Amino acid sequence: MNFTDQPVVMPCAGEALVGIISQPEQPATLGMVMVVGGPQYRVGSHRQFVLLARCLASAGFPVMRFDHRGLGDSSAERMPFDAIHGDIRVAIDTLQRQCPSVQRVVLWGLCDGASAALLYSGRGDDPRVAGLCLLNPWVRSDATLARTRIKHYYAGRLLEGSFWRRLWQGQYEWRPSLAGLWQSLQALRPEPPSAQPEPSFQHNMARALRHFPGQVLLLLSACDYTAKEFLECAQSDPAWQGLLQRPLLERVDVADADHTFSRAIWRAAAEQAVLGWMRRLESSG
Repeated sequence: MNFTDQPVVMPCAGEALVGIISQPEQPATLGMVMVVGGPQYRVGSHRQFVLLARCLASAGFPVMRFDHRGLGDSSAERMPFDAIHGDIRVAIDTLQRQCPSVQRVVLWGLCDGASAALLYSGRGDDPRVAGLCLLNPWVRSDATLARTRIKHYYAGRLLEGSFWRRLWQGQYEWRPSLAGLWQSLQALRPEPPSAQPEPSFQHNMARALRHFPGQVLLLLSACDYTAKEFLECAQSDPAWQGLLQRPLLERVDVADADHTFSRAIWRAAAEQAVLGWMRRLESSG
């Protein structure tokens, strides 16, 4: 299906947000808003956001990708990912205004963009959000990072023949690694209750996922430490207990993929997973 890429400038709290709407000739009633996070902007690493938006638009789904305040071409100082609720709402409003057929939207995000999308849904005040597409969500804390390093880095090194050969030959500098392991072990020590923020953004994410009534697609890169850290959090934090087994949640692991799906084969796998899920969500609505 043919589509056009339409630039838009959106007012938000006295600032200007810049976005692109990929608008099909015959748009569906389900659209997508891409929530950009980290150091990215609306194009994405390896043009990932552009390519996904055009893939979905060619299938009939209108897609908005935009720079929130302080990112890319949008004005203002950069906003933290857990403070862009207003930006997301403006993007949804604009998508609907420019593409009136859209009645429901999916929020799509990578890394802390996924976290921002989930936190927005947790506000519970926007019934237009029918689905969440979360790629390698960001749940970074000292404890989860320490568990991930110990389990997936330090334990993995012990199984590498090259590690033992270098150690035996005196070619491995073990002191920095030992210091890093000690720091990770120290990070696992529980902090005094008064020093723990309450509630943390991770717990707010868990609460949002627990109460979200729509469909969720969780896409995880098999070789990404952010994804591994997310799984560590989901398995060890009681707030996340059972959430990845929810009937409305579909999980897809992309084999060998890195954080940004940098190879064409990984990007294609992610695109097809998102497209198939969007089609099922549209037909169920």
